[in-house]
Amino acid sequence: MLFYDYVEDIVERRGPVREPHLERIRSGRERGEIVMAGALGDPPHGALIVFRGLVPEAVEAFAAEDPYVLAGLVLDWRLEPWRLV
Repeated sequence: MLFYDYVEDIVERRGPVREPHLERIRSGRERGEIVMAGALGDPPHGALIVFRGLVPEAVEAFAAEDPYVLAGLVLDWRLEPWRLV
């Protein structure tokens, strides 16, 4: 699972990069690499993206190239393994 911590004014600032960000997520879902994704909080303070079948380095590369990250809208991100029981 990839967690993002957003800047406080994400809603006001995300407009120019929102569609490219969402398109990367849609593409990942179509390839079967992303199971689900969405913002956390109302208003959003972060996000969660759940990946399937990727090595940690591939998820790190996804984050590093995400338009939200590149635009400075993500203050921090972290990768957490999730072991279903």
